[in-house]
Amino acid sequence: MIGIFHVFMWYFLLVLYTGQIKGAFGTYEPVTYKTGCTLWGISFIIAGVFLIRVTKYPTRSGIISTLIINIICIITTITAVTLTIIELSHFNSVSYRNYGQAKLGREVSRILLFFYALEFSIALTHSIYSCSNLFRRQNDLTSVTEEADSTP
Repeated sequence: MIGIFHVFMWYFLLVLYTGQIKGAFGTYEPVTYKTGCTLWGISFIIAGVFLIRVTKYPTRSGIISTLIINIICIITTITAVTLTIIELSHFNSVSYRNYGQAKLGREVSRILLFFYALEFSIALTHSIYSCSNLFRRQNDLTSVTEEADSTP
């Protein structure tokens, strides 16, 4: 759900920034917009799909795949937070015609900053539980093997 929200926010920013008028001071194109930072929400959608699949059909390879995808989401989130903080800390003057669009875009970035923290906590929680699940499954397999070896 958060990933879909990120993709919709990217589309909103796309419409917002492509509608700017070239002025004396230029247009406002932040680094998060140039890199498609909010479009990275697709990785959150993929992580959600993998998580639902592993919940229905738990396999060792599925759990490992979900863990890898969640780690990628954590890295993506940290990168997005860094780029958003850089964007919000620097504001060059833009044409007065584009000031409202730039201000609205910065507000969207502030909103997304909250959702990045939420996505980070969700991905980290799922990663921790995936690791513990893998460790528990390994211990269960070891104990079953030891029982089979000890019975005559």
